[in-house]
Amino acid sequence: MLPKQEVVAMLLAGGQGSRLYALTKNVAKPAVPFGGKYRIIDFPLSNCVNSGISTVGVLTQYQPLELNEYIGNGQPWDLDSMNGGVRVLPPYQQQKGSDWYKGTANAIYQNLGYIARYNPEYVIVLSGDHIYKMDYSKMVEFHKANDAACTIACYQVSLEEASRYGILNTNPDGSIYEFDEKPKVPKSTNASMGIYCFTWEKLKKYLIEDEANPESKNDFGFNVLPTMLNSGERMFAYNFDGYWKDVGTIDALWEANLDLLNPNIDLNLNDPEWKIYARTPDMPPQYIASGTKVQNSLVAEGCQIYGDLEYSILSQGVYVASGAKIDNSVILPGAVIEEGAVVQYAIVAQNARVGKNAVVGERPENMENLEDWGVAVIGPEASVEDGAVIAPKAMIYAEEG
Repeated sequence: MLPKQEVVAMLLAGGQGSRLYALTKNVAKPAVPFGGKYRIIDFPLSNCVNSGISTVGVLTQYQPLELNEYIGNGQPWDLDSMNGGVRVLPPYQQQKGSDWYKGTANAIYQNLGYIARYNPEYVIVLSGDHIYKMDYSKMVEFHKANDAACTIACYQVSLEEASRYGILNTNPDGSIYEFDEKPKVPKSTNASMGIYCFTWEKLKKYLIEDEANPESKNDFGFNVLPTMLNSGERMFAYNFDGYWKDVGTIDALWEANLDLLNPNIDLNLNDPEWKIYARTPDMPPQYIASGTKVQNSLVAEGCQIYGDLEYSILSQGVYVASGAKIDNSVILPGAVIEEGAVVQYAIVAQNARVGKNAVVGERPENMENLEDWGVAVIGPEASVEDGAVIAPKAMIYAEEG
């Protein structure tokens, strides 16, 4: 057995991310670039490091190659310890013939042996597709103080949004008396963030019972948490009041990127007390030509900017030609925006090309019917022909070769 760890984190990073369409056709959702120089998974990994959690299991499944290569030995996050560190945990064949992870609970169940090696007191279960900065050690202390079996991080949403989430209905002391998964008529606005702190022995007990139930979906929200509550376990809601966004849709991913440019939103990536660590390629400094207009934007290393840029985020190695205009858009690594092209309210993915004088996306205020508006997406390696017009909500994939 390895040296005992008080807390082990298990990071669920195996989802297909189908609502991100072209962006996750060939890559796992947590590996999607974000904010100019990061990947989505950098946020929960950095939260672990900053919270003093040094043992992290990353559960992968869908299109894991790029994500596995990105995590590597965990050195960029200081998670390369011999006695802990980060470990990628794909599904594997067992003696009884296991297969793909069947649900969030089954994914943790299949890795009970990994957790047991560290004999922890507590296990934190995290999602790999959220953008936020959170001190998990404070949640663990809250869990301890309440002698809880399970503590669920929650976030206040509007009443209109509440039906999209698992809602925690609580007593005045924060104890949970009802867990309502995506209710049509919500009783509260305490939305589960999908971040759980379990006492290890309780987690192990209920996962084993859940796996033995042939009727279970093997899901935390639908099965394990309601079962624990119905069994009378002490369960508490931990209120989180910082920035948090689930980036599981195109619109949410686009919004979260541009939130980095909003001075009224507290997601400071320059905070020396809470760094977001990442594995970034070595590139030369960005070049911005004379006569261009760059306003309220983030521009990563290796970019060459000859056109105009406003309220947008450019990842590493992006090329913007003379006369091109980019507005309210997110441009991912290696993309090329040719001369005279206009990109607005769009995401242009890795190594995509927008041809000369092409127009991608449209400003929402120019639309007669706002229901027809949405973020336009140019997928990885895709090419937009010279002079083409790509409508709002359009999803352009690379041609199969």
